[in-house]
Formats: sequence, structure tokens, C-alpha cells
Amino acid sequence: MRIPHIYQSSEISLHETLALCSDAAGHITRVLRMGIGDKISLFNGDGGEYLCELVEVNKKTASVKVIEFINKDVESPLKIHLGQGISRGDKMDFTIQKSVELGVTEITPIFTERCGVKLSGERLAKKHQQWQKIAIAAAEQSGRNFVTKIHEPIKIDLWLEQASDELKVTLHPRAEHSIKTIPNPMAGLRFIVGPEGGFTDAEMIKTKNSGFIDIRLGPRVLRTETAALTVLSALQLEFGDLA
Repeated sequence: MRIPHIYQSSEISLHETLALCSDAAGHITRVLRMGIGDKISLFNGDGGEYLCELVEVNKKTASVKVIEFINKDVESPLKIHLGQGISRGDKMDFTIQKSVELGVTEITPIFTERCGVKLSGERLAKKHQQWQKIAIAAAEQSGRNFVTKIHEPIKIDLWLEQASDELKVTLHPRAEHSIKTIPNPMAGLRFIVGPEGGFTDAEMIKTKNSGFIDIRLGPRVLRTETAALTVLSALQLEFGDLA
């Protein structure tokens, strides 16, 4: 039976008795219904994981004894920053979840002209927190020991203006380049995907002026959530750790 892999938002030290954070404790008690003596694997995003044994379990709290540090690394050698045009409903949640499973390093949700989602203030802050929790849960599920950073949502112009040494790519159905023809992204890679309505012509010009290379995926038009995951998979296959 697979030992549950759970994120703990605190420092973890060998041989200590550690009170689990509220999210981890809730998952242990309400979802997994684990008891004293059961084993779990904890990670805090600093690398590696810790084998632990539950020593106290109550309705809302749980504590563990930290037994062993395991220097396990399943991160891709390819660092990827996804700029994702914010999509409606659960499409954005799905894109974040699956992108994390595919090894993306950072995600910035982006407001574009055709973005159909109107969020600001407290609603935007809550949505940002929700997206980060989805990334944590996806890291737990996929066995990663690092958590993908979900940056605060920003407008496309601000993201394009960010200084970066990464190779920059975007999708275009009539592009000359494919993933097989772009140079090896030794300094990492960032790519941007539009929302359901795609980019406007003006936005496509801005990406080109910001140094982004247009690439194509094939003759078919993909939905926004399909496009992001297809690009990630192809990039990991070509430059990362998918075999």
C-alpha cells in the first residue's frame, strides 16, 4: 500500500514530534481516516521527504514522529514557467492540476483581452489561494517534493515585460517552428497560452516583440486546457524527463 505523501507548511527535523498543519491534519483525520502507528511521508517544498509515524490523532489535529529523511528527487531538469490565460469554470483548475503533475515549475495566471473571467480584490485573492492549494494537492498526488509556485494573476503586458533569460515560446497555428526545431532551453523555458478565445492580433504582436518564438503543435486547433498540457508533455519528452 502506498504511503500517503502530504505537504507540511513548516520546517521538519529528524526525530522531532511535529504537529501537522491544519490542512495536513484535516486530510489525515477526515479523508484518509488514519490512526496512531500509521506511516505517512511529509514534504515541505525544500527538497526530499520525511518518513513519519502518527503518534496522536484527534478530530481536527494530528502529530507525527519524524523517523527518516529520504533524499528523493523526481523534478524535471527542464524548468518551465507557464503563463496561462485565465479560463472559465473549472478549466483553469484542471490546467493547473495537470501542469503540476507534468512537472511545471511556475505558473502565472494571466488576464488577456479575451479573458472571460472578471476577478479583483478579495475574490481574486481567494481564487489565487485556491489555485495554490490545487498545486499543492497535485504535488502530493504525483509524488513531487517541490511545490509549483502559482504567482499572483497579472495582465499580459506586465508578464511579457518581465526580464528573463529563459527561452520564450507561444503557440500559433501558422508558425514556422515546432518544438523539435527550437533550441535547447538550457536556461529554462517560459511559454504563454491564451484563454478560450485565444489571443488578439495585437497580443500576438506583443509576444513577438517581447522575444517569443511562435511554435505550432499540428494542424488541429486545441482548446486552451489541451494546448497547455500538450505543450508541456512535448517539451518534457524533447528536453525533460518523459521517456
